[in-house]
Amino acid sequence: MKNSASKVYLVGAGPGDPELLTVKALNVLKKADVVVYDRLVSQEILDMIEPGATRIYVGKAASNHHLPQEDINALLVTMAESGHTVVRLKGGDPFIFGRGSEEAEYLTDHGVGFEMVPGITAASGISAALGMPLTHRGLSTGVRFVTGHAQAGVGLDLNWKSLADEQTTLVFYMGLSNLPEIATNLMAEGLPADTPAAAISKGTSDDQRQCIGTLGNLPELVVDLDLPAPVLIVVGRVVGIAETLNWQELPYEDANGALQFPKEVERTA
Repeated sequence: MKNSASKVYLVGAGPGDPELLTVKALNVLKKADVVVYDRLVSQEILDMIEPGATRIYVGKAASNHHLPQEDINALLVTMAESGHTVVRLKGGDPFIFGRGSEEAEYLTDHGVGFEMVPGITAASGISAALGMPLTHRGLSTGVRFVTGHAQAGVGLDLNWKSLADEQTTLVFYMGLSNLPEIATNLMAEGLPADTPAAAISKGTSDDQRQCIGTLGNLPELVVDLDLPAPVLIVVGRVVGIAETLNWQELPYEDANGALQFPKEVERTA
């Protein structure tokens, strides 16, 4: 039986830009007693939390988990059963590589009510910020969201043959450190080395940087440019039209590492 006096909101904060936070997410955030938040939640969104609310950081980075997932699960239950309105705030969307479903299962098993508040996931928010559609008639008939992260010392266990489809856009989450492996395996299964590919760092934020190249040279370009995490990797023919659809007017680095500017922006340096 659920405890009707307790509730946890599993909330997606979006890809970083505070203006991409949904109205519902903001309303829930404003009434929270406790906010349990991740590393990828931007400071601008954290500033929207009411001054009297308790903030608990539980961020994770590669090989560095501030709090193990099992402890986060238990924390949510403890806070809710203490009578608090709890917001579990995650970057992107809680159900897309956010482990929100694991937390929802744990809450259910312990009789704690919860509500999902979806967020704009990194794939759609960041690709839109770069003027890069995930699907486009004649270029891509579908899109796949793929984990680019594996446990330490373990290679990516993916069906590379099924992923190596020229008609599909591939979006790799958390794939920066495994980018060479990703490129090598996709090319080994027949995806051409000249397939357009992009790496976007800190997408939709003021610190966004991006590198546009090909599947064959993107790993080297990312190293040369020293792109900081978090980085989203997009592979597919839709990447090739990012320059013409760059409606945020952001300069970007091409396959040769040269800085390029959209036609609407005057080069000042």
